[in-house]
Amino acid sequence: MTEEILKKIKQLPPLPESAMQIEAVYQNPDSSFNDMVKILEKDPLLTADILKAANSPLYGFSREINAISQAVGLFGMGTVRGFALASIVKKSFNLDLSAYGISNDMFSALSKKQHGLMTSWCLRKENKLLGVLSPAAFLVEIGKVLIAQQVMADGKEEAFRDALSNLQDVEAAEREVVGVDTPEVSATIFSQWKFEDGLVDVIRNCQSPEDAAEEDKRPARILHVVRAAVPINGAVTDESVARAKELISKYDLDMESFETAIENAR
Repeated sequence: MTEEILKKIKQLPPLPESAMQIEAVYQNPDSSFNDMVKILEKDPLLTADILKAANSPLYGFSREINAISQAVGLFGMGTVRGFALASIVKKSFNLDLSAYGISNDMFSALSKKQHGLMTSWCLRKENKLLGVLSPAAFLVEIGKVLIAQQVMADGKEEAFRDALSNLQDVEAAEREVVGVDTPEVSATIFSQWKFEDGLVDVIRNCQSPEDAAEEDKRPARILHVVRAAVPINGAVTDESVARAKELISKYDLDMESFETAIENAR
């Protein structure tokens, strides 16, 4: 981690009380479905954000979700936690992703599409992992915000664009120009905010899952697949799907559910 990026992370404001309450409920094994609903319903703006996200066509529900209790019932506490944290965390950053050649709307769409694919793929057979995978899919790319800030502060926009074009590997370009990559920055942000170790480990090692702790390897592999399928511009292509399927075969993950889910993400 470079000193400049670490300084930016340490200067981030603490998460608001609503996020801490959500985390306390989620992490408490004695908490119930209703406890989560009550916390979320206290914040009308957050409730509206969650319902808007839950009603995205990416998730394939045929009827409108119009209550937090309905969202928690359909998606589970872990996934709704992801919706909530994504809404809260992104309001903590001033977004400018122009260094990557993408707009703020494209960046938002990228996170939503990665999360939509993750949820559709894993909701039935990997549901127990969604408590980690849902926020991970929404938030894994947030480190790009600070990397973009550093690129612009250093006046290296042209060098960064050249590296992205020449290397055709976003993380490699980040390391070449800034000295750190998105998963490491994102993981350090969430470590600073004291998210659970498993979430931090999965994000940090999503491009090299075998480096994760044993219990985190499977979710890190799944996140690796999703990031391969939905690249930085948000465009799911034949090439990106082929790369994702190579990883699914390598990691012995569920191909059939992925093929169904990827159709909704195109």
